[in-house]
Amino acid sequence: MSEPIIEQETEGLVHRGQSMVSRSRGRAGRRGWLRSFVKLVVLVALVPVVLTLLYLPPFVHPVSTLMVKDLVTFSGYDRRWVPLDEVAPVLAHSVIMSEDGQFCSHPGVDLAELRAVVNDALAGEGARGASTITMQTVKNLFLWQKPFTTLRKGIELPLAVYVDLVMPKRRIMEIYLNVAEWGPGIYGIEAAAQHHFGVPAAKLTRRQAALLAVTLPNPQARNPAKPGPGLRRLANLIERRAARSGGYVGCLKPSRS
Repeated sequence: MSEPIIEQETEGLVHRGQSMVSRSRGRAGRRGWLRSFVKLVVLVALVPVVLTLLYLPPFVHPVSTLMVKDLVTFSGYDRRWVPLDEVAPVLAHSVIMSEDGQFCSHPGVDLAELRAVVNDALAGEGARGASTITMQTVKNLFLWQKPFTTLRKGIELPLAVYVDLVMPKRRIMEIYLNVAEWGPGIYGIEAAAQHHFGVPAAKLTRRQAALLAVTLPNPQARNPAKPGPGLRRLANLIERRAARSGGYVGCLKPSRS
């Protein structure tokens, strides 16, 4: 009678051993998958970090993710790179006063505006934007538009601080004005000025600059060449603000050699 008992105990030990080995292999597999996932995340995170450094020289002309999408889908686009010195100063001033009044002073993220947005959200008020020009540049260069907007914003914030830390404000503005969308398939201020007003970016008037600036939040629906009453009112406001921009645009002045 003892032999069957011993055999049963032996079989039990074998089964338990096999079960432990299976669980150990499962845990090792999960740890391996987790390590691979972490490596992938780190690799993806390093891409914008490295590209930002590559985009520092003025002779490099970056493209946006939307431009890449248009190329991949064979949609085509119009973009003509132009240095910041060859853009009418009133255009950059209008964009700052319309999109990000504290561009020259904040570290890539407008913390005061961000806190106000968070407080409004906690109070149950309607959502409003707190995106800076630097954050928009980061989005245009490295990220997506929709969906998962909240996730994208979480990635934008640290990247914007990093970009502002390593890249001069003038270069950020130059890239932004050359990758921003100003209509379907129209990217950059030179293509926008030529398409909407038939003039180069260097010859834009105060009125044209204001109209182009207020088009940026919704370039698919707003046409600066054919503005409605609402767009004209916004342009009037931005035109007045740009005329009094003063210290708000000081970071765009060329550095003296």
